[in-house]
Amino acid sequence: MEQMISSYLFIADSFNKGRGVFTSEYIPSGTIIETSPVIVMSKKDRLLLDQTLLHDYIFEWGLNKNQCCLALGYVSVYNHSYQSNCEYQMDYEEELISIKTMRHINEGEELFINYNGDWDNKKILWFDAK
Repeated sequence: MEQMISSYLFIADSFNKGRGVFTSEYIPSGTIIETSPVIVMSKKDRLLLDQTLLHDYIFEWGLNKNQCCLALGYVSVYNHSYQSNCEYQMDYEEELISIKTMRHINEGEELFINYNGDWDNKKILWFDAK
């Protein structure tokens, strides 16, 4: 698989979330809108990354989640929602992450992933814990 970012995706300011990924076109449900390579790093690297701003942009990686990765393309810029409209899929063998729509998405709408991994997982994340 090769890197692909759909031409209708763009980065813009997201209300109270910094930057986010948006669409300039209607997207049907079940559409793969991005496939990007990742840079895989070790558990030791993760300890160092957790001390930097990159902590907010990396993903757990591997079947045992004992590595981490930085996704290239727009993948690391998608904001989180517990009611996300997209999900991410990891291909450990090819070292890729793909983003797929989980419902129809309207022109101008922001695209969200659920940082828990499953698009509809309601588990409270560290930044929402009180």
